[in-house]
This record gives sequence, structure tokens and C-alpha cells, in this order.
Amino acid sequence: MNIVTFRGYKVSECSFVNKYENGQKVEFENSYSYSVRYNSGNGCIGQITVDSHDKAQPEKFGIKIVLEGIFSFDTSQPKEKIHVQSFKELFPFARAFVSTVSTAAGIPPIIIPPFDIEGQSIYKVEKNI
Repeated sequence: MNIVTFRGYKVSECSFVNKYENGQKVEFENSYSYSVRYNSGNGCIGQITVDSHDKAQPEKFGIKIVLEGIFSFDTSQPKEKIHVQSFKELFPFARAFVSTVSTAAGIPPIIIPPFDIEGQSIYKVEKNI
């Protein structure tokens, strides 16, 4: 079995603000967060939040999405590996969704840069839900 098996996703939140005139330049600032909630079996839900906005005036231009991925996982694997692998599976869907929303809004696609989760510190906080 793979460390994680992707089962599907849903977008639970999406907001888009564009108060600029056509042709105005935007310097983007991006932030990401990711968490995983485990059920009592071998399933989990990974939740990624992507916020891409104008660095100088975030109230004038920005897109924020919250996307939830459903996974099953190998219970013999440490949760840190499940966290990393589920992020790697879900992140491309978040990138594609941001690009699709921006294109549908009539502006050039916003392509958020790749993110190296393995180069980041992962904080382990466990809660019973």
C-alpha cells in the first residue's frame, strides 16, 4: 500500500477580490497552511489554505481558497510521513484551482509557485475530535 491514497477533494471556501483596473501590476505575496485530521480508522482529511494577494494592498486584490482532500493511509507509517505525502498529493489541485478561478475572472492565470514541504518544520499537535 502507498503511504497515502487520494480519494477526492472539495473546496470548502473560496474568495476572490479584484478592485484594480485592467493592466495594473500586482506584486504577489503567498501564504500556505496545511493540517491533517485523522479518524479512528485509516482515513484522514488534509486541509490546505492558500492565500495569494497583492503585497502592498491586500484589500484590493487577492484570492483565498480552503481545499480539503480525503485520504486513506498505511497505518504503519508515522504521521509526519502521512502529512508530507498527503500535502504533495493535494497541492497540485490547489494550484490548479487558483489558476482556474483567476482565468474565469478574466485575468491572466495566477500560478502559485511550488512549495517544498519537506524543507519546512512540521509541528505535531494531536487533538481528539
